[in-house]
Amino acid sequence: MAAHLPGTSRLASTYSGTTHTLNAGAPIPALGFGTWQDKDAQEPAVLAALKAGYRHIDTAAIYGTEPAVGSAIKKSGVPREEIYLVTKLWNNSHAPEDVEKALDKSLADLGTDYVDLYLMHWPSPFASGKSMFPKDKDGKVKPGESDYVETYKAMEAVHKKGKARAIGISNFSQKEVERLLKETSVVPAAHQLECHPYLQEAGFQAFHDKHGIHVTQYSPFGNQNAIYSAGQNMPKLIDDPVLAEVGKKYGKSGAQTALAWGIAHGRSVIPKSKTESRIIDNLGGDFKLERADVEKIDALDKKIRFNDPSDNFGWRFYEGLDGKQ
Repeated sequence: MAAHLPGTSRLASTYSGTTHTLNAGAPIPALGFGTWQDKDAQEPAVLAALKAGYRHIDTAAIYGTEPAVGSAIKKSGVPREEIYLVTKLWNNSHAPEDVEKALDKSLADLGTDYVDLYLMHWPSPFASGKSMFPKDKDGKVKPGESDYVETYKAMEAVHKKGKARAIGISNFSQKEVERLLKETSVVPAAHQLECHPYLQEAGFQAFHDKHGIHVTQYSPFGNQNAIYSAGQNMPKLIDDPVLAEVGKKYGKSGAQTALAWGIAHGRSVIPKSKTESRIIDNLGGDFKLERADVEKIDALDKKIRFNDPSDNFGWRFYEGLDGKQ
C-alpha cells in the first residue's frame, strides 16, 4: 500500500497537518484529540490541544466531557468553523424518538448548533431512560428493543436538518455494516474502531475503502491504556522494537511512529492525554513514512483486540473480525 494515499492532503490553512476527505466531501484532520477518561482534566487538556494546533476533537455523551470540550473551545478563541468536532450517541438513546433529543443535549453541552460528525457509539441498545447503564433485577445491563438500523435512520433525519453535518458508526462488525448499507440511505462517513499495529484488520479496512467509509482509529497506542486488562501481561505496543527502529530514522518516538502508520493508511487517529508535553508530542505523529517503513509496521500485526465489552453490554461485538475471542 502506498505510504500516502490519494484523497489525502496537507493543508496549511486552518489545520497544519494531514487531512483526509470523507465521502460527503468534507476534510477531516488526520490527527485528532481524544477525550475519553479523566473527565475533570479535559478542559485544560482540550485547551492545550487547540493551542498546540489540533483541529479535530473527539468526545461522546458517555464520556461526560462534552461540557469541558465546549468550554475549552470557547476559551481557545479558535473559530468554531475551524474545528472538526465529533461526538457520539449513547446506547440508552437508541430509540428513534430519543436520537434528536440526545443530540440536542450534546449540542447544548458543547455550546454549538452542529457537530461535524455524529457517531452511533455501539450497535447495541440499552433500555431507554436517563440511566446511562440501566440495570435489571440481577444487576446486568438492561437491553433495549431498538434496532440499530432504525436508530441510524433517526440519525439520517438529524443529518438532513444540519445538526450533524456527517453521520457514522463505531464498533460495528462487517456483517452489521453490510446490513446498514443495505437498509439505510446515507453511507456512513466514518467508522471509529480499535486499530493499531497489533490489530490492523487489513481485510476490514479494504471493505471500508470499497464502500467509501473513512476509518478512525481509537486506542492507536493499543495496550498503553491500563484499563485494558487484555494487554497488561505483555510489553507496551509503543515500546515495540520495530516502532523504535523506524522512528529513530525520522527522529520520532515509537508512539509518534504508530500514529504516522495509521495516517499513512488513510485513517485518522485520536490519541488522548492530559499532559501538555505529551499532547504536543502526539501532534508530532503527523509525518510521512516511507513505504518500506509502513510495510515493516504492517508485519507487526498480532490480531490482538484489547477492548471487547461484549459480556458487560450483552451483545456479541466484533463477530467475524480479528482478535475476537
